[in-house]
Amino acid sequence: MSYPGLEEMLRRVVTGDDRDGKSVIIVDGPPSGASVEAGLGGLMEIWAEGLGDTLSPGLAEDKGPVSATLAPDDEQIKVRWFAIEPMPGGVPAETLRSLARAGFARIGADHHMIDQSRHPGMHETDTLDIICLLKGRAKLILENAETELVPGNVVIQRGTNHAWTAVDGTALFLAILIDRKLI
Repeated sequence: MSYPGLEEMLRRVVTGDDRDGKSVIIVDGPPSGASVEAGLGGLMEIWAEGLGDTLSPGLAEDKGPVSATLAPDDEQIKVRWFAIEPMPGGVPAETLRSLARAGFARIGADHHMIDQSRHPGMHETDTLDIICLLKGRAKLILENAETELVPGNVVIQRGTNHAWTAVDGTALFLAILIDRKLI
């Protein structure tokens, strides 16, 4: 993963039990996997697990995904950071849509892009997302609305067609994605 200026912020600390049933730190380090596109942003994975597995007894293991995908697997919860950049100026709209679709394809998600007419990154997933802006300013763009966010703002994204854009420099978020089958 390479995201200048954010590496120190992106630290995972995960607890578990050792072989004797005593609590220990099982992970203390960077994201488990990432998909970062220079000048566009990226996904930095923290954790993914099914609800029934979350507090299972026994030796804990790192469940951070080693590759980034947009949505959690069926009946899973996924935790990640994601970063976005401002839209580049002077690039034709069709080129931006094509670049966004290719970027989503790299994370197994181009099928989530329903209608890119309002923004090149518009997408819809079958998840309930709890998203907190940690750094920077950003806009949440919906089909018939948009709003600007500042650090500390939380969005409950309920499976709607949406996109994000940074207002002035990198915007960093923390997201918890819950597969619809768990709701």
